Amino acid sequence: MAAITAAMVKELRERTGLGMMECKKALVEAEGSVDAAIEELRKSSGLKAAKKAGRTAAEGASLIKISDDNTVAYILEVNSETDFVARDDNFLNFANDVLNVAFEKGETDVAKLMEGDLEGKREALVQKIGENITVRRIIKVEGPVVGGYVHSNNKIASVVALTAGDPEVARDIAMHAAAVNPRVGKPEEMPEEELEKEKEVIKAQPDMEGKPAEIVEKMMGGRIKKFLKENSLVEQPFVKNPDQTVGELIKSNGAELVGFVRLEVGEGIEKEEVDFAAEVAAAAGTGKA
Repeated sequence: MAAITAAMVKELRERTGLGMMECKKALVEAEGSVDAAIEELRKSSGLKAAKKAGRTAAEGASLIKISDDNTVAYILEVNSETDFVARDDNFLNFANDVLNVAFEKGETDVAKLMEGDLEGKREALVQKIGENITVRRIIKVEGPVVGGYVHSNNKIASVVALTAGDPEVARDIAMHAAAVNPRVGKPEEMPEEELEKEKEVIKAQPDMEGKPAEIVEKMMGGRIKKFLKENSLVEQPFVKNPDQTVGELIKSNGAELVGFVRLEVGEGIEKEEVDFAAEVAAAAGTGKA
């Protein structure tokens, strides 16, 4: 059997991005052949990816891609386990690959999109960085005028579609949506269950206790109106000019709101509480005091 040299380990590390011990083990099993070690690592990557698939991935990045004529946008969320990985170039390059393929194919079904080459890239990335990576959602937004905004840390992305006007105005409104997080575009779009939930909260407030039903209803109406105004994009004061509502800004540009999408990384995912000290101790075989 050929001796495993430091140069061989270095070459395998450079070609795979894996740790020194994993590379050395692979070379031993491949009897010193770097190419054979790479082949075996490629075969095992799917298994390693499957093992990590159960781990919660609630960090990551939200990205957008908009057509040159500003009529179509795709907005994407890809998750990792840690924020450190979410800022890594390898992770961001993979996320952009997924976004570009989705855009080119016009595909928003994640399962269909990931078939073949992209799934192979995902598994290779999982093997390389040692974290679960998941493509969570892709949404297509269309309209006569589309604008988008991604917050500088890639944690929040939003897209706005208007019936007319300047794409830069649509982008400004997307920035507003990213910052303020409206629940709906217009008051009439608020789901009935959301309204009922808010009414229950209002009824339970201390100043409602002991009041006649007609007074409660009147107070309820005022507070629901306020709730809708605060949570509807077109009714909110525009962040760049609080004296003007977003709806007034849109109207002044000869347009109406078609709709908007806002993605925040990890929203709705229940994060695991991880004891990293315990993980390190377990890995070292020392247990935890």
